[in-house]
Amino acid sequence: MPSVDLNADVGEAPAPDGGGPPGSLGVDGALLDTVTSASVACGFHAGDPGTMRHTVEEAARRGVVVGAHPSYLDRTGFGRRPLDIAPAQVAAEVVYQVGALDALARAAGTRVRYVKAHGALYHRMAVDEACARAVIDALRSLGGLVVLVPPGSVALEVAGSLGVPAATEAFADRAYLADGRLADRGTPGAVLTDADEVAGRAVALARDHRVTAVDGTEITVRASSICVHGDTPGAASLARSVRRALEAAGVTLAPFAAGP
Repeated sequence: MPSVDLNADVGEAPAPDGGGPPGSLGVDGALLDTVTSASVACGFHAGDPGTMRHTVEEAARRGVVVGAHPSYLDRTGFGRRPLDIAPAQVAAEVVYQVGALDALARAAGTRVRYVKAHGALYHRMAVDEACARAVIDALRSLGGLVVLVPPGSVALEVAGSLGVPAATEAFADRAYLADGRLADRGTPGAVLTDADEVAGRAVALARDHRVTAVDGTEITVRASSICVHGDTPGAASLARSVRRALEAAGVTLAPFAAGP
């Protein structure tokens, strides 16, 4: 029986009053009720210490595995603008973000179990060996962390060469090009919001490792985890639809990293 992780990017909006009672995370709360892993923003593209703390507390309360979602220091561009930053500096900034989130996670009775870069950094690490090697080698020094990366990417190859455990990711709510890359967000139809379409793509990815590209081509995408972006319109409803469809198709939902 196929098994897959369901993750969402969370912690990208301020928590109510910098904290709040259990369950007071809005869309993120609904996502945490649905997913098996949560990639938590670490303050560089979004989030703040209060939001980070509250998000990991709520993830721990629900038994959701916590991952760090570091990025370029670019709040204006939400971490989605390519920046020309030296690999060594990028690595230092990633370790800084992961360390901060892990300290908050420990205080909440859990740990950071994996790292998934955000936005432009995620895409850079997929093709830039020097950047991927600097970041993943730095993460290796922290011990025990899984890196979540695109299938077939340079980052996946680098993780293997350095002996760092890696998992691969596919996106149910994003359009793919025929070469396996994601369609640019500025392209019409690049972000998918129809619940039936998103759920159907998730099932095809989990069960058949296939997805239909924008030109109609069927491409192979082998993934350990399927993502629904927290900032996609209707994200909570999409995630619930994806989970229901996966379970109805006989797919087991389980985190790829040890936890919570």
